[in-house]
Amino acid sequence: MALDESSLSSLRIDRGSSAPSSSGLSKPVLYSIVVGLVLAIALVGFIVLGPQPAEVTTVTAKAETGSTGTAGSAVLNASGYVVARRMATVSSKVTGKIEEILVEEGMQVEKDQVLARLDPVNLKTVLTMSERELEASRRSLAEIEVRLAEAQRNLNRNEALVQQQLISQTALDASRAEVNALAARLEASKAQVKVAESGLQMRRIDYDDLQVRAPFAGVVISKDAQPGEIVSPMSAGGGFTRTGIATIVDMDSREVEVDVNEAYINRVKPEQRVEATLDAYPDAPLAAHVINIVPTADRNKATVKVRIAFDNLEPRILPDMGIKVRFLDDAPAAAAGSAPRIRVPASAVQEEGGDSYVWVVNDGRVERRAVTVGPEREGSVEVQAGVRDGERLVAPVVQGLEDGGKVKLKAS
Repeated sequence: MALDESSLSSLRIDRGSSAPSSSGLSKPVLYSIVVGLVLAIALVGFIVLGPQPAEVTTVTAKAETGSTGTAGSAVLNASGYVVARRMATVSSKVTGKIEEILVEEGMQVEKDQVLARLDPVNLKTVLTMSERELEASRRSLAEIEVRLAEAQRNLNRNEALVQQQLISQTALDASRAEVNALAARLEASKAQVKVAESGLQMRRIDYDDLQVRAPFAGVVISKDAQPGEIVSPMSAGGGFTRTGIATIVDMDSREVEVDVNEAYINRVKPEQRVEATLDAYPDAPLAAHVINIVPTADRNKATVKVRIAFDNLEPRILPDMGIKVRFLDDAPAAAAGSAPRIRVPASAVQEEGGDSYVWVVNDGRVERRAVTVGPEREGSVEVQAGVRDGERLVAPVVQGLEDGGKVKLKAS
């Protein structure tokens, strides 16, 4: 059967015509959607993965407490220790066993306050014996006084009888001798009574010495014995006898002793102003002044000892603390009411082109601020201008900070 050519032509596919989109959207619309998605993804990536605020740690600028309030530059630096001019290890005057100790370390004691008591058994017996000896002496004295009075009456009668020639001169002489003998015994008995009184007084003093008292007002810094131990004013017993009960320091006598190289002692003079800084409180200098220069040198160390007094004694100043001092020149002291000095860690200060600046944090942003600084000392710098008390500074400074930029505080 012959094929119809016209029918075959109708079945032929025309590839030149474009097929309609299954979604019914045109190409421009699809391109717009794709571009929008790409931009949205890029924006989210920038927000999530883009630059974050720098994490920083801050310190607070604080005005120095206990500032020296002095001006002038240092002419000499030295180091030494806090010492107490009045310090005593208290012992007993007599040897005995400790019965009770009434103090502990750190206690404040007054002059003549009882620190400890010794066992009174032995001395109490001796005291009782002395009291009885005194009583016996007084009774003996009373007996002699009675006998002397009787002998005196007999002598008076015998003198009258001799005048009447009723008794012999020998009897009168015997009566007179008895009176003289009793008078001598009376004087000896009176002396014996005084001896007994003195002995009793000594026993009472020894008994009172069983109570160990503070020689001056101060603070107990060490407790050197315990109840039951033997204490003696001298070393004895092969090391088993205590020679001290407690050590007391007069806290009002605290001062500084420093050794100055003899080559620089000419820079120190009495009443010279000093800035003292305790090693335990490096950011709190204390005002002080030179008491005197001890007039002798240590040939082994080639140093001269200098005594320094604090202008104001503070509770934090403890004996034997290490201390550094700066001997100041004769510049006048700073006027009262002047602005307090502010010290900040050296890590908070940066320099650029000879100028110093810090980063001040406020409301989550940092401000670069120029400052005027003094000399660095022991890891801190005095800020003379540019920073106020209470402001927070970035320390240590990190990379990536920008003036006005945001920062994030690290969790402490």
